[in-house]
Amino acid sequence: MAYDLVIKNGTVIDGSGMPRYHADVGIREGRIENIGRINEKSTETIDAEGHIVSPGFVDGHTHMDAQVAWDPLGTCSCWHGVTSVVMGNCGFTLAPCRESEKDMVMRNLERAEDISPAAMDAGIEWSWETFPQYLDAVDKLPKGINYAGYIGHSALRTYVMGERAFEAPATEDDLRLMGHELTNAIKAGAIGFSTSRTPNHQTPDDRPVASRIAEWSEVEYLVNKMGVLNAGIFEIAHEQPGRNPERVREYFDRMKKLAIDSGRPMTWGMFSTRVAPELWRPFFDLLDEVANEGGRMFAQTHSRALNVLLSFKSNLPFDNWDHWKEIRNLPIDQQINALRDPAIKARLIEAANKRYEGPRKIGTEARPPKWEWIFPLFDMKGPYQSIAEIAKSRGKDNVETMIDLALERDLDLFFMQPIANEDQDHVIEMMKHPRSVVTFSDSGAHVSQIMDSSLQTHVFSHWVREKQALTLEEAVRMVTFEPATLWGLNNRGLIRQGFAADITILDPETICPRLPEVVYDLPAGARRLKQKADGILATVVNGKILMKDCEHTGELPGQLIRGPLAAG
Repeated sequence: MAYDLVIKNGTVIDGSGMPRYHADVGIREGRIENIGRINEKSTETIDAEGHIVSPGFVDGHTHMDAQVAWDPLGTCSCWHGVTSVVMGNCGFTLAPCRESEKDMVMRNLERAEDISPAAMDAGIEWSWETFPQYLDAVDKLPKGINYAGYIGHSALRTYVMGERAFEAPATEDDLRLMGHELTNAIKAGAIGFSTSRTPNHQTPDDRPVASRIAEWSEVEYLVNKMGVLNAGIFEIAHEQPGRNPERVREYFDRMKKLAIDSGRPMTWGMFSTRVAPELWRPFFDLLDEVANEGGRMFAQTHSRALNVLLSFKSNLPFDNWDHWKEIRNLPIDQQINALRDPAIKARLIEAANKRYEGPRKIGTEARPPKWEWIFPLFDMKGPYQSIAEIAKSRGKDNVETMIDLALERDLDLFFMQPIANEDQDHVIEMMKHPRSVVTFSDSGAHVSQIMDSSLQTHVFSHWVREKQALTLEEAVRMVTFEPATLWGLNNRGLIRQGFAADITILDPETICPRLPEVVYDLPAGARRLKQKADGILATVVNGKILMKDCEHTGELPGQLIRGPLAAG
């Protein structure tokens, strides 16, 4: 019997961390059927000579709950070798929710995750109320990649409590109803339960998102519901206990107790920051402390700095400042003409150099610049010179230098504004920690603010090829087997006979993210950042070739991945 697809002449790195080897991979009916020297016929063949044949990459931290409704490919993740994602992080999901109350879940998502309500309204055909119904809706959608999803705390609260979810603690009846919905969601295939307690997550009217109003006892009650079921992962966007040792210890003790009492794995994201460079270390110490006392907890880490991307074609810190606002509302060609006018330019420079006294910026919103930490993004490799350094060399003002650099490229230039993970020594240390996993792209969210769907390709271009801080085997394991195992995506994350044929074929000498661009391709013409990659020969999902050289083949083989309690 012929194979559906054979990948010939490649070098297999199977995801386990074991050494590479030369082999062909034979695929039939969506599964890896044979690994070795294959001479039988196949319907399709990929010649992988000179390439690494890796399991498909897995991203455990995305927000593609809305995007999956209008984007069958799963961009930009699909362009970076990702074949499976986990959505619904940080308590933000579209279910449970009645269509008549969808404005409440959109309110949670709009500012906290930078997802346009106009795009959601135009792009989503609302056909569900409960979370099981949402999963069924996703199951029916055409999909390029695979999706698993949490049930989110904010949506759960607004479904049960309505507007009270943004104002009040839950009553006993509220808890009972939320527990019932959570139990049904896990049984239907939710991968777990997620929540947010971070002050970075606010609504457009400057109120906390619904999950932040919950008392800790409510979180405990819901996570322990998963404990009764012995299923589901708990994901949390951290509280911010600050640097007070007593407050930090109290928070750690609460998390540790919950992980141990519930018996459910707990996960959260962690970054280093230049403001408090050692703040992350006690959180990582907690991972071992919890494990030593019988619980399970793992950290999610990034592969580079968390960069807000600034651009005259997207967002700048000055967009609503005096003099800037009227210019920034003009079409790009008119902005270019205005910026070249010496009088207008002088007013803009003066305004941008004034002390900022507006509202506090949160999350990945563009904030007033510290010029030694603003870097023009001429290429994806670096190293990068700051605006302050360039301005000094030119003998000009910082703001003027930013304007001039942008004008030299007809405003087609991004500026990176790192807000976390500035110290790359800390980044690689966190990546290598035995209880961390490299993920956290936030794909589907912050769509006009950051572009981190490329964090996996950055692992290979930067940490393997440029810095030689990781071997190819280590890097492949980090973005395949480890996330697949931690999120329970069974039969994925390894190249093994009988496993799902999710495969990424890459050239280790050329794999690299391309420069991002600004596009208006969301529903209702909403704006987002888009980024592709070089050096990926093909991406195979469930045995079908989804991408060749970063271009879609026309196949849509993605599936909904349900949690362990789902029937079938």
